[in-house]
Amino acid sequence: MADGVLLDIDGVLTVSWDPLPGAVETIRWLQAHEIEFRLVTNTSSKSRRRIAALLAAAGMPIDEDRILTAVTGAARYLGEHHAGMGCLVVNEGDFGEDLEGVALADARSAGVVLLGGAGPSVGYRELDAVFKLADDGVPVVALHRNFRYQTSEGPALDMGAFIVGIEAAAHVEVTVVGKPAVAFFDAALADLRTTGADAVMVGDDIDADVLGGQAMGMTGVLVRTGKFRQADLDGAAVAPDHVIDGIGDLPQLLQRLGAYS
Repeated sequence: MADGVLLDIDGVLTVSWDPLPGAVETIRWLQAHEIEFRLVTNTSSKSRRRIAALLAAAGMPIDEDRILTAVTGAARYLGEHHAGMGCLVVNEGDFGEDLEGVALADARSAGVVLLGGAGPSVGYRELDAVFKLADDGVPVVALHRNFRYQTSEGPALDMGAFIVGIEAAAHVEVTVVGKPAVAFFDAALADLRTTGADAVMVGDDIDADVLGGQAMGMTGVLVRTGKFRQADLDGAAVAPDHVIDGIGDLPQLLQRLGAYS
């Protein structure tokens, strides 16, 4: 039996915030069957409030408190480990409203760095500033290590590609607070009031979503949409528990597994 479902958003429910086939129907099915679910995302370009609004516009009205982001996890981590330090944020977009309690700073006064998602506004100057701070011993925290994300125009390069370079150049290790970090999944499971053995994790990223969830004891479900590539599946060290063509196949899978009626 399973007590709850964790769903990635980008590449699973939507691409460029347009609903993927079966997404609307699956969310309605989960709601109609009163199945507890949370949306867990490393998306850094939108606040939780904005994500909820975009999903509602796409036909999936979901309460904001059911959306758990890497940004809220970062705020919690920074408060616990780097309280009172000015934080330099490097990110495509503005998620400031979800960084409650975090004092922002520029590169001249930063005591910690937070890396979000890559995009057109994140250029050499910003990344070089992060490298210099890391080289001087300033800790660097990242929302995720994703190498790419999917858009309506195809794949786009994400911050993980630059994190590898910063780590190599400054001889540091960047701390990740979003998926697949244990603390992030722990918080999501606590919000569902369940354990890994009684939860299902659905995502398009075989490492951050599916295998990260399976490492926590969850049942992992990989969807063949979004950033999914067959080469990633073929080269995986561990196989996903289940692979489905898209989110529209999830209700049938859950029924077949006997998790829900």
